[in-house]
Amino acid sequence: MDWIKKVFKGRADKFSERHYHGRYAEDPQFYAPSGTGDAWQELENEEIDRAIALSLLEESQEGRKVIDDESQLKEDEQLARAIQESLNFEPPPRYENANTYQPISVHFPMGYRICAGCNTEIGHGRFLNCLNAFWHPECFRCHGCNLPISDYEFSMSGNYCFHKPCYKERYHPKCDVCNHFIPTNPAGLIEYRAHPFWIQKYCPSHEHDGTPRCCSCERMEAEDTGYVALDDGRKLCLECLDSAVMDTKECQPLYLDIQEFYEGLNMKVEQEVPLLLVERQALNEAREGEKNGHYHMPETRGLCLSEEQTVSTILRRPRLGTGNRAVGMITEPYKLTRRCEVTAILVLYGLPRLLTGSILAHEMMHAWMRLQGFRTLSQDVEEGICQVLAHMWLLTQLESASGSNAGPTSSSASSRLKKGKRPEFERKLGEFFKHQIESDTSPVYGDGFRAGYQAVCKYGLRRTLEHIRMTGRFPD
Repeated sequence: MDWIKKVFKGRADKFSERHYHGRYAEDPQFYAPSGTGDAWQELENEEIDRAIALSLLEESQEGRKVIDDESQLKEDEQLARAIQESLNFEPPPRYENANTYQPISVHFPMGYRICAGCNTEIGHGRFLNCLNAFWHPECFRCHGCNLPISDYEFSMSGNYCFHKPCYKERYHPKCDVCNHFIPTNPAGLIEYRAHPFWIQKYCPSHEHDGTPRCCSCERMEAEDTGYVALDDGRKLCLECLDSAVMDTKECQPLYLDIQEFYEGLNMKVEQEVPLLLVERQALNEAREGEKNGHYHMPETRGLCLSEEQTVSTILRRPRLGTGNRAVGMITEPYKLTRRCEVTAILVLYGLPRLLTGSILAHEMMHAWMRLQGFRTLSQDVEEGICQVLAHMWLLTQLESASGSNAGPTSSSASSRLKKGKRPEFERKLGEFFKHQIESDTSPVYGDGFRAGYQAVCKYGLRRTLEHIRMTGRFPD
């Protein structure tokens, strides 16, 4: 044992000291050893007690040293654990309905960093300092893909952070035709075209690269869709094709609806006027044969004829062949004879039911005024009042589709029109055709419609027509 060694070592030292020095000059209480046995025993006991005290003192100091070493070890272990946790890239806590983490202004003692994502202390690990807040690297995440943002640059939308590709995918407009990102112009700005009604966005280049439009709704053909090619070169989208009227026989029920609509307005057409559906070429040829008439440019889609002609009418509708082409259409010549001031009404084939009906209502108004002996009118007055009737018919169709009883139709006409709600796209088409009439910018059809509509709203249809008959113009 160490304390026993101390005892004997202490005694040897003392004896050695005494052997050489006789006594300690520094200790006034020291006496030289006595020659008697008691004195020697007493000295020996004092040396043993002193050695034991020294041994106990050293053991106490070694114990404190062990405790200090253990405390330092614990601190080192805590530091190592903090470093390991900071390098552990586990995802932060997820919160319901929260894909981003907002910086939170919280005051903590100096030296503490609180993550704005998970709201926990960052500790001794790596961290990001951006947006006036501190973040764990794995907590600073993209609002689009929810993956950590490790790039040097990122994009912002409001308070949300995005990877630059994620931001472009979400906010950079894509072309509805080619499905590519719309390119920027030389000034670095995103420039695109958009249909005023359908809000179809597309690259400006598609206006000049031959991309076809639907001849009915005017939407451009997207690359992932196939429009139907009609025999006369027009293209028809599949939604418009769904309700398209394709031959003369198919159009007769719609013709009866228009006649009943006029009867409901007390404007019955007494004479029997033939209705023929024709191709574009036949319509243009018939227009050339007319001495007088007003035509809606750039394309005429309906005519009210007064001259005797032979017209090629569609006897049987075409079928859809390979490559989305309409094939197998059968036509036959039809000889028009003059029994009254109107010989026939021609309408372009292949248009949706609501557009065909509005054209037919327009041309029927031409026929009614001629048969009623109206004087020759200016273009804006005659075409304007005809557009008013087409607009009124479309309103009855839209109201009947929504279950409304409004509109100047007779009870028999209303019973024919109300056949349940129409498909959503057909209702949208009706809104578009109505929008076309209302927003037409041409002086004849557009300004004429707005003047006629204002007069009818103010004075009523009957008084407006009487004023036109007597004066040849709309009432003020």
